Amino acid sequence: MKTNEITLTIVFASLYAVLVIALGTVGQGPVQLRVADCLIPLAALFGWPVIAGVTAGCFVGNSVVWLGTEDVVFGTIANLIAATIVFLLRKRQLLACTAGAFPIGIIVGSYLWLFFEFQIDIFGLQIPAWATMMVSITISTLIVMSGIGYAILKTLSSSSFIQTFKSWGIKVYNKE
Repeated sequence: MKTNEITLTIVFASLYAVLVIALGTVGQGPVQLRVADCLIPLAALFGWPVIAGVTAGCFVGNSVVWLGTEDVVFGTIANLIAATIVFLLRKRQLLACTAGAFPIGIIVGSYLWLFFEFQIDIFGLQIPAWATMMVSITISTLIVMSGIGYAILKTLSSSSFIQTFKSWGIKVYNKE
């Protein structure tokens, strides 16, 4: 890796960790938005520095905002998978952002329900907490990644930003 790629990795790791620590998640239990996940779509533009950055940042952030070992380990793995999917599907940015949200929803939702006591009752049907959490986390991650993250990605993918990044020696991946 080049020095600027290492620097970019550190910047994204720091940004992600700070957003997790400062903001945590908006909401609690089955309804929550992790604002830091808006950085994951930038893997489509900057590649491996973002993948490594949001993965390391998740590890650090989850270690500080401690819910348990499961969150530190599996949340970090979920970010790694999500950012890699975004990078691999980068030529179709909205699809990449959407597809990248699913591993987070499924992986994080599969264990996060253990940390919150709640029960969902819809029309007299008892919905399992793990199923509710998986659906809820997937929807909230879709909002953050396909909404906020995609908007940031589209903005930074404009030719003026691309030229600036290239002039700084930062490798960028264009949609073409």
